[in-house]
Amino acid sequence: MQSLKFSVEQRQSQTLSPRLQHAVRLLQLSSLDFKSELQNLLMKNPFLEVEEEADGMTGIPSDPVTDLPESLPSSGPELGAADAGAAAEPSTGLEDSAGVEEGPDDYTDTWLADGSMGKRQSEGGDVAATDITPAHTSLSAHLHGQVDLLNLSPKDRLWVKALVESLDDDGYLRTPLDELATLFAAETEVQVSDLHIALRLLQSCEPVGVGARTVQECLLLQLAPKAACPQRDLAQRIVEQHLDALAGKDITGLAKKLSHSVAEIQAACDCVRQLDPHPGWRFMSTRVDYIVPDLIVRRVRGEWTVELNGSILPKVRLNHVYAELFQRHRRTEDGEMAAHLQEARWTLRNVEQRFATILDVAQAIVKRQHLFFDHGVLAMKPLGLKEIAAETGLHESTVSRVTNNKYIATPAGVFELKYFFSRTMTTASGGACSATAIRGLLKEMIDAEAPAKPLSDAEIARRLARQGLIVARRTITKYRQSMRIEAVERRRQVA
Repeated sequence: MQSLKFSVEQRQSQTLSPRLQHAVRLLQLSSLDFKSELQNLLMKNPFLEVEEEADGMTGIPSDPVTDLPESLPSSGPELGAADAGAAAEPSTGLEDSAGVEEGPDDYTDTWLADGSMGKRQSEGGDVAATDITPAHTSLSAHLHGQVDLLNLSPKDRLWVKALVESLDDDGYLRTPLDELATLFAAETEVQVSDLHIALRLLQSCEPVGVGARTVQECLLLQLAPKAACPQRDLAQRIVEQHLDALAGKDITGLAKKLSHSVAEIQAACDCVRQLDPHPGWRFMSTRVDYIVPDLIVRRVRGEWTVELNGSILPKVRLNHVYAELFQRHRRTEDGEMAAHLQEARWTLRNVEQRFATILDVAQAIVKRQHLFFDHGVLAMKPLGLKEIAAETGLHESTVSRVTNNKYIATPAGVFELKYFFSRTMTTASGGACSATAIRGLLKEMIDAEAPAKPLSDAEIARRLARQGLIVARRTITKYRQSMRIEAVERRRQVA
């Protein structure tokens, strides 16, 4: 019969404290995510504040109310800049005698000769700010505006608008009409024939080609109104029957299949290349996300030095006034405020530790890869996380977090810190070479190849072998694909 018994044993285990967990989370964030995290902390933590220098507000009076004219009322509705200027000027009384009532908008509309409205100008001749601010119009809004102008029955208008909402970013209708009819049937009765009519109405809208279900249909919709193209009929045949050959730029093969001269086929293909296979892209947002480097490398007195980018350093500090008041009047029920104060102190220490760690790792990388900054990518040395971890006294996982989504600005461009790590590849003489250097040499070979005789992956492997670099052909293919370089057949066709 089994008996129950108690035993006591000692065991060591490593756990992450809340402060360390917070530090690790801040360390692995990119500069943009880190800035967003700090902004969230500033909004919810009363003990954190932004230094005045960070906002560029040093030239603004601390109490703008005292700078207003004495004639302004001290109470009542808040006045804007234009109202304040009007109140400061002496009134002539002409407005009251004339009986003219000022409206809330002092802008005038200027109508051009073609009936369109020009820029709105104020009485002083200044252009309104709303006229110089670009407004983004989505594809669905653009199409809905056209559908509203069509003379359609309420039923047809409903189905066309439903198809507009079913388009993807390319402007294509990827979902089959029978599936859409099944989805719409849950709300109202609809037939597939009704959706076919609505699709034809949608395809008559701008941009031409919208509502197509395939690339072939999109190109044919755009070719139909091109009466000015002398090779339109031939271009339509190519799109309908030989789209793969068109994509492969097989001009000679198309000339044989269609019994036309090479010049006629080339003219028809040029007509097709002028079309837009993605009509919805022109309505996509043009917002561009720029990379802000975390570090900057400069040559100072013949040595490469690393410094933090001052523009990303946070200007966050502890509000000592609030902290002292809280400590002076602290009560036992103020546990939430105590947690905020503790979080604020952790945040300041962790922010300082984050940038100190990033700088230490970057300095170790630049020290190991100084030949890259002197001679370029071909001088890149093999480097692993273990080497940087041993030099900085950090764990390999910490080095991995530091180098992830952190960028460094160099005279050769902006690179992610992970770019400087590559595995070791043995040469024929027994030396070591980095994979990054081999990729750079491969790109140089392809850039210098004859356009009419591009190098195959096997030929590149043979040339590298003659230089003492033993690299398999499949490795060359992998490197070429990672650099988004076309295969030899496609490069030959383009040439």
